[in-house]
This record gives sequence, C-alpha cells and structure tokens, in this order.
Amino acid sequence: MKYQNKILKGSLIKRYKRFFADIKLDKKIITAYCPNTGSLLGLLNEGLEVLVAVVDNPKAKLQYRLEAIKSGKVFVGINTSLPNLIVYEAISNKKILKTLNYENLRKEVKYGKNSRIDILAEGPSKNKTYIEIKSVTLSRQKNLAEFPDAITSRGSKHLVELSNKCIEGHQSYLVYLIQRKDIKNFSIAKDIDPEYYKNSQLAKKNGVKFIAYICDVSFDGIEIIKEIKIIEH
Repeated sequence: MKYQNKILKGSLIKRYKRFFADIKLDKKIITAYCPNTGSLLGLLNEGLEVLVAVVDNPKAKLQYRLEAIKSGKVFVGINTSLPNLIVYEAISNKKILKTLNYENLRKEVKYGKNSRIDILAEGPSKNKTYIEIKSVTLSRQKNLAEFPDAITSRGSKHLVELSNKCIEGHQSYLVYLIQRKDIKNFSIAKDIDPEYYKNSQLAKKNGVKFIAYICDVSFDGIEIIKEIKIIEH
C-alpha cells in the first residue's frame, strides 16, 4: 500500500494528550495528529526519526499526521487506520489467505453486539468468514512482537464475538499486522493484559484462527512481507 499523501521526515519531540505529537521539521516545530490510541511503548523517545504525512484537507484541524517512528534501524507504522486497507488489498490480490473462498469482500460490517468486523468475506454458500485486524507496534525483546501494548477491553470483546461466530458455524480470523520488519515471532503480551490473553486462549479453542504478518514500512508506504510464527511467551 502506497501512501496517498506527501511524506516528510522529521524528529519526534513529544507525544501528549494521546492524539498530538510535536515534531521538528527542518528548522520549524509542528504539531501532528497521532492516529494511535495505544501506549506506543518504546517508541516515544525524544529525537527519534519520524515520517509525517502532509494532510491535503482544508477542513482538517491539523496539517500533519504522524505515520511512522524509527526504532533502531527500521520504521514502525503507527497509523491504526491503515491496517484494514493493507490487509484488504493483500487478500484481494491473493497475497495472503489465498485459500479463502469468497464472492464478496466487505469492510466495516456490523455484527455481534454493537460491533463492526474489519473485513467480511461472503462465500457462495451462507457461510461467512469474519476477519478482525489488530495493528502491532510493540517489541520489548529482540525479534519478538507483542500485542496489546495496553489493556484493551475492546480487544477482548472482539475475541468473544469472533468465538461466537465460530460456534455458529462460520470461520473467524484474528490477523495481527505487525507494522515493522525486524521481527521473527509474535506473542500475546499476557503480562500487560491477562484478560485479553485468557480470551485469546478461549477463542483458539472455539476455532478462531490466529495469523501474524510482518510489514516493510518505508518512505513510500507499507507492504506485507510474510507470515511469522505465533509463540507462547
């Protein structure tokens, strides 16, 4: 997936009030929208190199949007509005989930108890495939990515609802899109959110399929590289 906006390089000063980040661009300091409600643990040190999109919308409150932060030698994508599109494009182009049999692929479809599934694949029969996508940025150990980076009651709710769909006879996938390429394995961060971990174990028993992919995040855009192993940690 290519970025749709002009991208600039800068350096992070600080993130605050969750949705704002002060960034140094050349000799000026700007405030950018931070499209991520997570803790961004390990990615908020002052001076880190960042990628910033120039927002081409006169109605937007902020002219800039934070897209990625450099960790070590790689950029980490932090925009949580992009993973759905990245996975949707990859499925459509038969890059991932190649055996998925569907006639219609839709995004943001209502289901469960006041929820929306990220992607719904409708097949030739009445059976459906529910695909939930989680954006992953956290890496506390070399080569290991983890989710979540903060307690997520919403994430637990999604696990329960995916389980229910499996019980009803449909397929359910939980796709962890790791927006960085310096990773070999993925694990649930059960020390951060024990409840999410417990619900993930129940979801597996009920038939939810868990998949993790790493991505190459560059100045041009974000592309899925490959599937990686999910481990217990």
